[in-house]
Amino acid sequence: MPLYKFEETDKFFNVLKTYPKTEFVVYDGQIFLNNRSEQSGSFYKWVNNVAPGSVSLYELNVDRIEEETGRYIIPEIPDKGVIYPFVTKQGSTIAPRTISTSQYNSDFSYGDILSSSYPLSASITRDYYIENATRANVQALKNTLNHYKPLSIHYSYTSTQSGLEWDKATQPLNLISIPSIFYGSEIKKGTVKLQFYMSGTLVGELQDKNRNGELIQVSGSTFAQANGSGSVAGTVLYKEGFIALTGSWKMTELARDYINDVTNPQTGSWLFFGVGANDGNPSAIIPSSSYALSFQGTQEVPTLTMFAHANKGELNYSNNPTYIEWEQSSSIATPTTGAYKYHENELIIRNMVSSSYVEPTGSFQKETYISKVAIYDNDRNLLGIANIATPVKKTEDREFTFKLKVDF
Repeated sequence: MPLYKFEETDKFFNVLKTYPKTEFVVYDGQIFLNNRSEQSGSFYKWVNNVAPGSVSLYELNVDRIEEETGRYIIPEIPDKGVIYPFVTKQGSTIAPRTISTSQYNSDFSYGDILSSSYPLSASITRDYYIENATRANVQALKNTLNHYKPLSIHYSYTSTQSGLEWDKATQPLNLISIPSIFYGSEIKKGTVKLQFYMSGTLVGELQDKNRNGELIQVSGSTFAQANGSGSVAGTVLYKEGFIALTGSWKMTELARDYINDVTNPQTGSWLFFGVGANDGNPSAIIPSSSYALSFQGTQEVPTLTMFAHANKGELNYSNNPTYIEWEQSSSIATPTTGAYKYHENELIIRNMVSSSYVEPTGSFQKETYISKVAIYDNDRNLLGIANIATPVKKTEDREFTFKLKVDF
């Protein structure tokens, strides 16, 4: 098999930037991702072992349940019927993230087995803070919010500007957290959309139409538009994956139990967007309300493009047994060897010149059909094979270049 080295001009390294769209819908305390329906497994209630609206990081333990099998992987490690990570406590201080440093030092002895569980899942979460409530997550974002103040005054953690007074440390606030697995390096500016539905009717919609992080109410019901049309209801942290909503104007006239307290009903506002999105509220708290969040992420895919050349006068012989005339017996095709000689018998190569006749008599030409291109590393380890959909006829006077692309 011939091997050819890729020259420097045959290799190109690029980064492909893509903008995949993601959409979440929250209804009746459940989250739905990209309109996917719930799939039940044969052994577990969800076939991918994570709740609807979530993604499984490693896609492990598909349709498996954890149970004692009575078997052991090794004497100290029981077989639980599922895949799970474990490590032995030793001097390296390596441990699952679920075990804190203090727990590692005090609760485990050297030689103990520290384990965690799979699958690891991710989905959006919502944190609602009433006025003057403690908010460690928001305080952690203080410097980040102030960093983006040149883009918009609405990023400011505190503001004393006339008509724009607030303090995010004390005001009511609705914080939506989006894990980076859904958007990559950053959320694409100008693609964020939040929609608030009541009984299936759109009552309000926010968009970052100015691409500066401001979420502006652009449409909705007559009542909602009268109260907040064109107003800024919050901001987006594109690279960090947070949406901070502070718009408190009324979206609906009817008060409902948005905070799981029937004695204190609230009128709908952007402060209650996403109720039921992993925020601890029970399902069916607001059965007539639903919420949609959509955006485009930014994924940078490293790409290697390679050009494999089949030059004239090359790659015109094959080791395939069908390359020679079939009448020749295997004894003729087998070399003659001895103590003092090695002799290969002359073999007749099959004439593959095409013709309309049964037995063509055209001039003999060396022909092969290229069907695959294999890529090897410097140690001749096979890295991959590119299969050609239709084998390419290669004659001595033809040359071809095959373009190969690998995404990492």
